[in-house]
Amino acid sequence: MESIFKEYDIRALYGTELKDSDAYDIGRAFVTFHPCRKVSVGRDVRPQSEALFRGVTRALTDAGCDVVDLGRCSTPESYFGNVVLGCDAGAMITASHNKAKYNGFKLTKAMAVPISGASGLKEIEEIYTTKNFLPKAKVPGHIIAADISGAYRTHVQKSARLARPVRIAADFLNGMGISEAKALKGLPIVMESLHDTLDGTFPNHAAHGPDPMHADTPKALQEKMSAGKYDFGVIFDGDADRVAFLDETGGIIPMDLTATLMAQEILASHPGEVALYDLRSSWTAREAIAEAGGIAMMCRVGHSYIKEQMRSYNAVFGGELSGHYYFRNAFTEEGVAMTESSATAVLAMANIVSRSEKPLSELMRPLRRYAKTDEINTKLPDRADAQRVLSAVLEKYGDCGELSTWDGIRIETAEWWFSVRCSNTEPKIRLIVEAKTEAMMEEKRDELLALIRGN
Repeated sequence: MESIFKEYDIRALYGTELKDSDAYDIGRAFVTFHPCRKVSVGRDVRPQSEALFRGVTRALTDAGCDVVDLGRCSTPESYFGNVVLGCDAGAMITASHNKAKYNGFKLTKAMAVPISGASGLKEIEEIYTTKNFLPKAKVPGHIIAADISGAYRTHVQKSARLARPVRIAADFLNGMGISEAKALKGLPIVMESLHDTLDGTFPNHAAHGPDPMHADTPKALQEKMSAGKYDFGVIFDGDADRVAFLDETGGIIPMDLTATLMAQEILASHPGEVALYDLRSSWTAREAIAEAGGIAMMCRVGHSYIKEQMRSYNAVFGGELSGHYYFRNAFTEEGVAMTESSATAVLAMANIVSRSEKPLSELMRPLRRYAKTDEINTKLPDRADAQRVLSAVLEKYGDCGELSTWDGIRIETAEWWFSVRCSNTEPKIRLIVEAKTEAMMEEKRDELLALIRGN
């Protein structure tokens, strides 16, 4: 059976791969690897999250840790609680955008610094597997409830720069985006919603889970927007650490371009600072950040890598193609907690739209400079086949242009570039191609897909 420990978090099929008893052992392994005294624990709305909460918190209190129970919350709120309550560790119980039958844990140190495969998750897995836990404490810890929603709302709204009221259509997918939206209450923002009842079975998107990137997900919101007048639309994923944007026509905006627009806005008041874009992002990101007076810096895919690079270079902002938006001032005035806040991202877009005489579709037009695919997934028989595919791609294209093997294979020429990566959680290969013309993009896309799929 494949490990429940992934590259960025712990995630598995509940009941078979991940049981309630496993939550206790995960908690024991976590505190053995990272001795801590005060741990924030939040959870999403999935029905199994309560049982996993009981298991992991029993382990933490058995080890002598005090647990700050954040209750049901979004992942950004759980990071916020970790920071503002002065916790030296944190856990969020969620399987993010996966279907309802999955669940898991996102683990952090103090200041919401993530624990990934490269920074301790593999060691935690080893302790979990061998059960080489620290002994239980003589004096157990306590569980203390904390409601941080009001403080989170206050912090998010510090970035409000609205010139007029803004009307937004939102699909919460029955997930924790509902909690993020509460952080915008009291502002001149009218948010008309779909699927705004918390339900961890995700009944309205059960076939593919609360995933804003699935091709079928935007359809309901697009239908709603066609019957009304909105400045833009938003779709949150299950734990609301990601948000996708639609323009006023219901058109889907590529998330690397929404991040680029936000970067330009932020750099207007932070000239000369670093802004990050992930290696799947359009050439536009690099160009537009430089045009806005910033220093454009490419980064690896994955929140743990991006946050580490943001801390290393004191970046003011970072954006991912998957709809994660990272802010240096997330949760502290000093700007040391660099993490996601979907509510802040929605507010940033509202600020931009409210101060422009142009609709969002027109604001995006100058950023649509090149012909680019979406991320194209190819399912493989098993994960071992992924290396064979990467080797074949490297053999054929390795001498075509500037090569990076930082994260999969990325090759860039003067006229086009592509990225081929392995999924960190599934036996899939992910492809993106961008070119200066539509014809070249289609030609290279088809070439690469034929090679990847063995046609």
